[in-house]
Amino acid sequence: MKLKAFILFILLPITGWAQGYAGLGGNADGFTRPEPGYSFQFPQDHGAHPDYRIEWWYLTANLKDAEGRDYGIQWTLFRSALKPSEADGWQNPQIWMGHAALTTPETHYFAERLSRGGVGQAGVTAQPFEAWIDEWHMRGDDLETLSLTANGSNFGYDLTLKAQGPLVFHGAEGYSVKSADGQASYYYSQPFYSVEGTLHLPNEDVEVAGQGWLDREWSSQPLAEDQSGWDWFSLSFDDGDKLMAFRLRGDRGDFTAATWIEADGQTTPLPDGSVLLEPLETARVAQRDVPIKWQVSLPDRGIDVEVDAISPKAWMGTRFEYWEGPITITGSHTGRGYLEMTGY
Repeated sequence: MKLKAFILFILLPITGWAQGYAGLGGNADGFTRPEPGYSFQFPQDHGAHPDYRIEWWYLTANLKDAEGRDYGIQWTLFRSALKPSEADGWQNPQIWMGHAALTTPETHYFAERLSRGGVGQAGVTAQPFEAWIDEWHMRGDDLETLSLTANGSNFGYDLTLKAQGPLVFHGAEGYSVKSADGQASYYYSQPFYSVEGTLHLPNEDVEVAGQGWLDREWSSQPLAEDQSGWDWFSLSFDDGDKLMAFRLRGDRGDFTAATWIEADGQTTPLPDGSVLLEPLETARVAQRDVPIKWQVSLPDRGIDVEVDAISPKAWMGTRFEYWEGPITITGSHTGRGYLEMTGY
């Protein structure tokens, strides 16, 4: 398997990732580009869009055990196209990469899988819904109820997710702008999952329950040429409201956007400059300084909070490295959430 993975990796110039996260601003000639006014069709859009260059199914969850101890899990399936077409077997141009992680206050476990499309090792079907790579899977009749499983050499989890609210759409009805130049993606979420199940740790199995958040996004050129990384927040407040916010860092300055999500699922898109995301404290992680405490302010909603990493060690030492982990929220509002940081 190691030789197979190595050969697979050196043969695939994973378009858009080959230059690190800055490569997501590279040329996308031949691929379909997002345009305003897209009409989402379900269940079809829960599946793959091979004429777009990149896509992901991204699930995070904040969990607690019976004693109130915090945990976080991540399950992600990425699709990247070498060219906008389909083919059988090893000629298929779709590349799949899976990431799974489990975070405790002391430790961060992660694992990675790679696959070529067309051979059945990885993929997504829209109805019934299933996203998988090897034995890792996210599946259900639709996105309302899902089973989720993944494992690494020293961790694993088996979880059940049930949606307690509607899908939400970011930006202009799902058309999410990422730069002043107009780069964009199609982006929707299911941020209302209740989650329960079992975490498999090296010395014990732990029963947990909590909240989950699934992001669905696809594009062909989601970043501008000068943008090299981002900071993304999903915040679930104890009063039921939620906030998705991101900051894209570029040579010409930062670009921000956010979505305010009411407890009943109603949304308000927030343009560049509406939300303030300020790093307060860094930690030395993987030989680099990474912000692990932030101030998040949204004056129009009375939000002024600090978010703190449950574990600063939540570094994903995968082929394309990044920080991803659970956070706590204190200040004007309290709650839990997740933070992803790339390009550090």
